[in-house]
Amino acid sequence: MRPREVLAWAMYDFANSGYTTVVITAVFNAYFVAVIAGNAPWATFAWTAALSASYALILLTGPVIGAYADLRAAKKPLLVLTTAGCVVATALLAFTGPGTLALAVALLVFSNFCFGSGENLVAAFLPELARGESLGRVSGWGWSLGYLGGLLTLGLCLGYVIWAQAHGQEPQQFVPVTMLITAATFAAASLPTFLVLRERARPAPVAAGENLAQAAFARLAQTVRQAARYRDLARFLVCIVFYQAGIQTVIALAAIYAEQALGFTTQDTIALILVVNVTAAVGAFAFGNIQDRLGHVRTIALTLLLWIATTLIAWSASESGLFWVAANLAGLCLGSSQSAGRALVGYLSPADRRAEFFGLWGLAVKLSSILGPITYGSVTWITNGNHRLAMLATGGFFVAGLVLLAGIDVPRGRRAAGQP
Repeated sequence: MRPREVLAWAMYDFANSGYTTVVITAVFNAYFVAVIAGNAPWATFAWTAALSASYALILLTGPVIGAYADLRAAKKPLLVLTTAGCVVATALLAFTGPGTLALAVALLVFSNFCFGSGENLVAAFLPELARGESLGRVSGWGWSLGYLGGLLTLGLCLGYVIWAQAHGQEPQQFVPVTMLITAATFAAASLPTFLVLRERARPAPVAAGENLAQAAFARLAQTVRQAARYRDLARFLVCIVFYQAGIQTVIALAAIYAEQALGFTTQDTIALILVVNVTAAVGAFAFGNIQDRLGHVRTIALTLLLWIATTLIAWSASESGLFWVAANLAGLCLGSSQSAGRALVGYLSPADRRAEFFGLWGLAVKLSSILGPITYGSVTWITNGNHRLAMLATGGFFVAGLVLLAGIDVPRGRRAAGQP
């Protein structure tokens, strides 16, 4: 391992987590439903549809961007570009409010597209920084530091919200400022990544006159043709689609569920997510170290069982105390399940196709990000706002993921990845 670069790499998780924590999970989502969409019957569905549109764009472009990054050894330049796009679009969310639904949707789609594309690119650096036996530990460090970054950004936002409410401000006055805080923190905290992290890959040869985009598609086509060789990785990617559908639903709709089903205020929700970020950081760090000893599949199976328990507790909660229990259990699972999944993809990926296979990982996650939230939004719309039933439906994704996980043979998948 290269400690200095590992820290610089992990700092990107620290930097970008503020976006998901404040915009997607804790503040802007509930603001979108209650203020921008005016608590209309379709408001939750509109939020999930906007997210689904952004994830569909990432799904369509992720593998191609990954293949292009491999061919051109361009992970770092592309990461700079996507980071700048997310930061600028997040700052522009400060100009949204009542009557700006179209603007809010456009900025949300673009910012989340840039965020997800950057997430794929930075993940592809992981196998370059850690050997196979330490992938889980290093991935866990990144996720753990990421939740601390989310904690910092959310803490800054909470401090401002408390001050603003003490001065009689309404959400349409103080929520836009939290978008500026989030954008500024993301930009500043990502600088160590761009200053220290090295691009070790070398451009692949391209035939004379061949278009790089065509070469990227050809490379993807070759991967599809060789899919049988990587059947354990392929099965795990399908598994990811299902269990991440549940995770992405919790991330995108936790604050909405808390406010709509249990009557939480913005300040209550931010305080809850602050504590959950601490729990998530502990979970990512602890399971990252356990994973390399317990095994990738067993670690993920354990977290999926905990996720099933989480959704059942949240579904049955009728007061805030029990929901706090469910939320912190979700935090413990959140960091560990995502860290373990990212590490297993790296462990099963061929060395010369890491960016491409992490593009496929991103594709699976983004497909799940469409499937899960849109299912939740559809259930609430069809049932006239029954968030509890939607939460119960979310638990089914974790059950499906657990069933698929049982058929994965990690040693066989690792041998296939090592074959020329």
